[in-house]
Amino acid sequence: MLIIPAYNEEESIAKILKSLNFPHEDIIVVDDGSSDNTFQILQSFGVHTIRHKKNMGKGMAQRTAFDFATSRGAEWIITMDADLQHSPDDIPKFLKSIKAKRSDMIIGVRNISLKVMPFLRLQTNLWTSFAVSLLGGCRVKDSQSGFRALRKEIFTTIPLSTNNFQTESEIIIKAARKGFKISSVPIKTIYNESNSYIKPVLDTLRFIKLMLQSLWL
Repeated sequence: MLIIPAYNEEESIAKILKSLNFPHEDIIVVDDGSSDNTFQILQSFGVHTIRHKKNMGKGMAQRTAFDFATSRGAEWIITMDADLQHSPDDIPKFLKSIKAKRSDMIIGVRNISLKVMPFLRLQTNLWTSFAVSLLGGCRVKDSQSGFRALRKEIFTTIPLSTNNFQTESEIIIKAARKGFKISSVPIKTIYNESNSYIKPVLDTLRFIKLMLQSLWL
């Protein structure tokens, strides 16, 4: 199944759904308390739509979708963002890797360089990827990438405690520590700072808190 968390994405969600060569009955979109017309737009598509009454964070939107996918007996899920920074053209790469049965989590890795990212975001990505790799005990090139595939044994058995952007790091650390194999596929690098809901100071503090908690797990 394909999971798409969405928060105030009225300008992009229809474009994404129209461009997906993926069965709409296998798509889950979680509207995370949007205040715009995201939910209304979703009603015109035959996708599973779950709505949070208030904004609860990207991580919680993913967790809600994980529960729904579990109830539907999904063997694998692919997660992607709703802000047009992930290309649907890259989905076949994940499907090919899934069929190869060589790993349990597949992370889409972008071209992390100053050519496509502002300096501060580049340094943040490099630092967080290093920290996640160190705590998880395996090399992760792009820990902040939300474009990834997860085997059911990961999203059904790993307990998650975070609700925001750090959830994507939490699941990598915990999956790696449990011995799940993590691999990667290259994806297109599409960067648009204006679409980001990341709060630099607050989300950095949340990430640091996760890292400190992970030292004691």
